[in-house]
Amino acid sequence: MKPFLFLGTRAEDEAADNEYAAFLHYCGLDEASLERRRLEAGPLGEVDLSSYSGLILGGGPFNVSDPGDEKSSTQRRVEAELNALARRVVAADAPFLGACYGVGTLGVLEGGLVDRTYGEPVGRAVIRLTEAGRADPVLGGLTDEFEAFLGHKEAVTRLPDGAVLLATGERCPVQAFRIGQHVYATQFHPELDVDGLCTRIDAYRDYGYFPPGEAASLKEMARASSVTQPERILGAFVERYRRP
Repeated sequence: MKPFLFLGTRAEDEAADNEYAAFLHYCGLDEASLERRRLEAGPLGEVDLSSYSGLILGGGPFNVSDPGDEKSSTQRRVEAELNALARRVVAADAPFLGACYGVGTLGVLEGGLVDRTYGEPVGRAVIRLTEAGRADPVLGGLTDEFEAFLGHKEAVTRLPDGAVLLATGERCPVQAFRIGQHVYATQFHPELDVDGLCTRIDAYRDYGYFPPGEAASLKEMARASSVTQPERILGAFVERYRRP
C-alpha cells in the first residue's frame, strides 16, 4: 500500500505525539504507512501527491484569522505552504482530510471566509449530518447525530466555491464539508478521545481556548463522556483511499 502522509503543526511535543498516535490508532495504520511531517519544525518540502494514498492534516494553535502582525514567521510559512498544497490537492481532487486546522486551510480558498464568528470553547458538541453528509462515503457510516470533542477560535462563515456542507452544529453551522469528491475538512476532531482531550487541556491551558481555572472541570467533562462516532471517519477515509 502507498503510505498516507500526516502533516502536523503542534510545537508542544506531548500534544503533537499524542495527536499522531491517535491518528495511527483510529486510522488503523502503523508509522510506516502514515508518514509524519511536523511543519512547525521545518519546511514542508516536496509532496508528490501520486506517492501517497492520501493526506491528513491535524490541528494546532495556528489560526488563519490571526492579525497578520501577530503571526510568527513560522506561522506565516506554514500557512503559505499549506495554502499552496491545498490548491494542488483541490485541483487534482486528491484524497485529503483536514481536522480542525483543515477548515482554516481549505475554508479560505476561493469564495470562502474563515473568521471568529462561530468559535466554540473546548468541550463536546452535538454534530448533525446533512442530507449530503448521510450520503457521503466517508461520513455516511456515522449516526445522523453524534457528539464530538472540539475547541476552536475560528470557523467557516462562508463556504468556498463549490463546497458541500456535510455536517452542522447548533453553535457552529459548518462542522464538516467536502470540496470535489475527495477533499474533506472537519471542524471537530475525529481523532480526539478522552486521554487526548485531557492532554490538550494541559498543553493549551494558557492559549485562550478556555479560562485556565476551568481545566479540571473540563477534564471531568471529558472523562464522563462517551464520544465514539467521530473516530469512524478516519477508518472510513483510510479504507476508501488506501492504494496499492
